[in-house]
Amino acid sequence: MKKGLILEGGAMRGLFTAGVIDVMMENNIEFDGAVGVSAGAAFGCNYKSGQIGRVLRYNTRFCRHPQYCGLRVLLRTGNFYSTDFCYGEVPLVHDVFDFDAYEKNPMEFYVVCADIETGEAVYHKYEGRHDHVFEWIRASASMPLVSQIVEIEGRKLLDGGIVDSIPVRFFESIGYNRNIAVLTQPKDFVKIENSLMPLIRWKYKAYPKLVEAMAIRHEVYNETLKYVKKREAAGELYVIRPETELPLSRVEREPEKLKKAYEIGRETAEKQIGKIKEFLT
Repeated sequence: MKKGLILEGGAMRGLFTAGVIDVMMENNIEFDGAVGVSAGAAFGCNYKSGQIGRVLRYNTRFCRHPQYCGLRVLLRTGNFYSTDFCYGEVPLVHDVFDFDAYEKNPMEFYVVCADIETGEAVYHKYEGRHDHVFEWIRASASMPLVSQIVEIEGRKLLDGGIVDSIPVRFFESIGYNRNIAVLTQPKDFVKIENSLMPLIRWKYKAYPKLVEAMAIRHEVYNETLKYVKKREAAGELYVIRPETELPLSRVEREPEKLKKAYEIGRETAEKQIGKIKEFLT
């Protein structure tokens, strides 16, 4: 049996995920591997490094910092979340990411990115500091329209959620057969077509496969949700999700709202911790 952890994105809705994974770490729950998409990658890597509380700590500390994120950062750098500050100064200076612990932990950690030239998903096993430092994480979390394209090893990459928001099928395909998925939307959520498609078609006209993927993203997502619910009903997948819509925006900058989403994640996991352990054993 291979135990896997699957982490959906959702930008700052990922504080819910942070609360869930902190509770699981506190309860010494171990996985053979994890896969994160977008914020699921940026926050989930802390599971492999064992850094309980880090996601909440640095986000609430810096979410209103003028160099961290915002329209001014976007206009100045081309990224809503600053590359230099978010993926350089914060994890290397202010709230240091424990690369030693990450690299010693045998748990595999995959990130999902979108190849904008092929319109397909790239699943990369992220090895740590010698694997382009945080560039794979940044690529996975680079939201279209508000992020620059990230180039790694000849590939042009953006947010993995464009092509595979909940990579259950991927993990099953590589042998993970006892999986827990942490989602950031309630059970009745249905994704609708992106209202910014005209702008997307204009901005990414040089990448028709990307435009095509984004045009059907809602259909792919909703079909994946049906598969998730089917696997959940069969007892083959355990899903942790908020009961209602989380009380914050994707690019939330209010510390108290971030803390609230985190606490909802903690409360959700604490209520289910017995079932989680039972499912994994």
